[in-house]
Amino acid sequence: MAQTPRLQVDHVSCDFDGRVVVRDVSLQVAPGEIMCLLGPSGCGKSTTLRVIAGVERQNAGRILVDGQVMSDDRDHRPPEARGIGLMFQDFALFPHLSVAQNVSFGLTGPKTEKSARVTELLERVDLAGYGQKSPHMLSGGEQQRVALARALAPRPKVMLMDEPFSGLDNRLRDGIRDETLQLLKEEGTAVLLVTHEPEEAMRMADQIALMRDGQIVQQGAPYNIYNAPCDQAAAAFFSDVNVIRGRVEGALTDTAFGQFLAPGYPDGSDVEIIFRPQHVKIDFDRGGRGPNPTAVDGVPARGVVERARFMGHESLVEFRMDFNQEVLRATVPAVFLPKPGTPLWLTVRRDRCFVFPHRG
Repeated sequence: MAQTPRLQVDHVSCDFDGRVVVRDVSLQVAPGEIMCLLGPSGCGKSTTLRVIAGVERQNAGRILVDGQVMSDDRDHRPPEARGIGLMFQDFALFPHLSVAQNVSFGLTGPKTEKSARVTELLERVDLAGYGQKSPHMLSGGEQQRVALARALAPRPKVMLMDEPFSGLDNRLRDGIRDETLQLLKEEGTAVLLVTHEPEEAMRMADQIALMRDGQIVQQGAPYNIYNAPCDQAAAAFFSDVNVIRGRVEGALTDTAFGQFLAPGYPDGSDVEIIFRPQHVKIDFDRGGRGPNPTAVDGVPARGVVERARFMGHESLVEFRMDFNQEVLRATVPAVFLPKPGTPLWLTVRRDRCFVFPHRG
């Protein structure tokens, strides 16, 4: 028997003054699962969180927690009755309360039980003994952990997180983020986390929902989203991409890099072949000739180096291609800095290319 999702969002739409901000969004998050709602600023991510939390009301669709309707076209439970925790990037600790008082703020019940829960959580976030300190005495990372403890104190079934790590120093972010999410998993909390950073989403998420213009355009595991993007914009959101154009004849597209398969496209269709810089191979010029063509890498095409930069863990080389005078980029995992004007030959891995309709 299939497990009931901890959080279920069914065909939710929301508009403000006639402007649609969220359009037909559906997703499910299981207990202990982390889903990232990923997309550019202004695409509707935060509004989706606010609708799930009950701060905003949807115009269509429904929200369920453990199979119980929180909001639909008839009923609308207030935020405090949903069993949902909230964490935002500003932490919003009460400055006039101690750390312990901040953590216990949303708790009910006997004083001894509340005190025990506060002590347990402060130990779990490595802040044992900090209970009597004031928030202003803490570092940013420590404040973030107090905010986490406060959000976890009522044992929420669902945790909504709106870029909660973006205000942290880069040196602290990875460690605190990983510790936070591990704690949420251990608590069996379903996590829906908003971010606009693809690398962060891939590092954190069990599932990614890619959002654009108020809609979820693709959902799946990070590996699948990255390696099987639904369109050019999805591919480009995760990394730089190179684009070459061609026309389909007999389910094949002829290019300077050889032929590419284009199944499903009618003859005469203009298409774009997309590939990432790390999937470009570089070879040396041998008296005006490059390497021999292969089934895996296709036909080599010559380009002239315009710029090469060392990026720390890799080098980025930009080429002006002979066949169309456009720039292609290649990255190599080493220090490789050819001088501008150097001719080199490029090949493209066939199994790392995507073919999409030409956008015009």
